Amino acid sequence: MSNSNNAAGVDNTFRRKFDREEYLERAREREREEEEGGRAKPKSKGPPVQRKPLKHRDFEVDLESRLGKTQVVTPVAPLSQQAGYYCSVCECVVKDSANYLDHINGKKHQRALGMSMRVERASLQQVQDRFEVLKKRKTLGSFTEQDLDELILKQQQEEEERKRLRREKKKEKKEKAVEEPETDADVAALMGFGGFRSSNKK
Repeated sequence: MSNSNNAAGVDNTFRRKFDREEYLERAREREREEEEGGRAKPKSKGPPVQRKPLKHRDFEVDLESRLGKTQVVTPVAPLSQQAGYYCSVCECVVKDSANYLDHINGKKHQRALGMSMRVERASLQQVQDRFEVLKKRKTLGSFTEQDLDELILKQQQEEEERKRLRREKKKEKKEKAVEEPETDADVAALMGFGGFRSSNKK
């Protein structure tokens, strides 16, 4: 070892220098290619699509019709018959009700319906008309505590009726399950399952 102090290898202690001419030439070449490609395929942007502003939903979202029901799902079934909530507008299946509500209120779904996510700005006249309609509704049907009590009582009765029907359906299912064909005692003894009694008698 003659020179142990001299470091062998690459000297990378200097600052890297770029060849400006080479990179300028590359940039010009790239611009030429983009211009040639642009001439071959002109981007024809049409007028921007005018979307309607958001509006109130005029139907009720059905989240409970299939609640508690059993359904056989196969991988080859069409999307509308798979497990979850099917959106016919976007042709997709969402697995639970919270995500389904997020989907139908979301940007993708509203765009598919032809609406933007902007709300129409109401004019002064529209606001005044709305106030008049609400005032008339309030005076015509004055809502009292008695009306509220009747409404609550009616809802409770409907709920009790639904529970009663559910109980009857369960009872019918249990009765169908209990009705099994009786086995002959001799045949059962021959096959070895005469009963579940223990053989130890004291």
